[in-house]
Amino acid sequence: MNARAVTAAVIGNALEWYDFTVFGFMTVVIARLFFPGESDYASILLTTATFGVAFVMRPVGGIVLGLYADRAGRKAALTLVIGLMTLGIFLLAIAPPYSAIGIGAPLIIVFARLLQGFSAGGEFGSSTALLIEAAPFSKRGFYGSFQMASQAASLLLGALVGAAISRGLSPAALESWGWRVPFIFGLIIGPIGLYIRRNMADTEAFLHARKTARRATLGEVFRSHSREVLCGLGSVIALTVTVYVLIAYLPTFAVKQLKLPFEQSFTALIVGNLLLTVLSPIAGAWSDRIGRKGLSLWSLLITLVVIYPLFAWLAAEPSVMRLVIVQALLSIALSGYYGPFGALIAELFPAHVRSTGLSLAYNIAVMIFGGFGQFIVTWLIRVTESQLAPTFYVMGGLVLSLIAVACIPATRHADVDEARDIIR
Repeated sequence: MNARAVTAAVIGNALEWYDFTVFGFMTVVIARLFFPGESDYASILLTTATFGVAFVMRPVGGIVLGLYADRAGRKAALTLVIGLMTLGIFLLAIAPPYSAIGIGAPLIIVFARLLQGFSAGGEFGSSTALLIEAAPFSKRGFYGSFQMASQAASLLLGALVGAAISRGLSPAALESWGWRVPFIFGLIIGPIGLYIRRNMADTEAFLHARKTARRATLGEVFRSHSREVLCGLGSVIALTVTVYVLIAYLPTFAVKQLKLPFEQSFTALIVGNLLLTVLSPIAGAWSDRIGRKGLSLWSLLITLVVIYPLFAWLAAEPSVMRLVIVQALLSIALSGYYGPFGALIAELFPAHVRSTGLSLAYNIAVMIFGGFGQFIVTWLIRVTESQLAPTFYVMGGLVLSLIAVACIPATRHADVDEARDIIR
């Protein structure tokens, strides 16, 4: 295994998802400190909207940093991304509350989230391109699975830190200073990732493409790869609605809708993300043997069939044990999609536009269906007065991705192995 490339790709991806996860987990606390309103509902709605604001910047960051990665290299783009990401976390960690500086407090939070959204926009495309291009052609599914495995591991780490903070501190201490600890912990990862990425090498596929292919432009991506962008965008919908609604929103849902203890809701996240971390590489390796498209379609279909009955069972008699069981079963079902996902959409694009194509497809879908997913779900629950409203949103996303994956062309770009043969 090309351990250096995998580490360079994973560490920034882990930092991005850890930060976004922690922000989602701390929604209830951040709402009170930075977005005081006339009711808990209003405060949480404002906070989830701020969570979504970061995603407005994702397509912008995806285009700018994606083109930069396809022109200057994966190394240059990934180094810049992790620097910007670390700065955003720093601002969140030191931001004074509304009671201290008034309107300046939420403005700092919004600016930090916009900065993180811009940097995160370039992370997925560049790191996924790096993983796929560093892999032998026959192991792309396995290498690409580390994209989603690292996300699940970051969600797991965020859940562990959140659980430790919420259980180890009194409500007063958590609100006073404890909520900052997860962000401060995240700052440790930044300098390490910056060092690793500054000392990595660009992939052979990129170096070959830079010599032989046309300079990457946004116009070329839309002109020559519009079908691939649409298929990729549609494929991302299921990923983003399940991550941001079923995982990141779960603590808020457990507390506000199911009336379960805040600290105990993290148990379900720990179990679910541990399963995804372990099973995603297994599913990715399996896709190298049996094919990615079929495995992905079956995984999406099974998840679509079981999600409503599982949530109905949970809502009928809410308990931490039932929450854990629901999260575990959904994680097992989704691992068949999460594992092959990186290679599935990376193989849609040739090397010279891969980062840009991936960034466009991923970030547009994440902005529309993921960034404001928590806001929409909170609003749907209020309007419909149904605890099962989140499942309707997720089911709609699963259907759209089923259609998109079914339309993915059979052709897989083999530029990695071809580039190695030419260079050698």
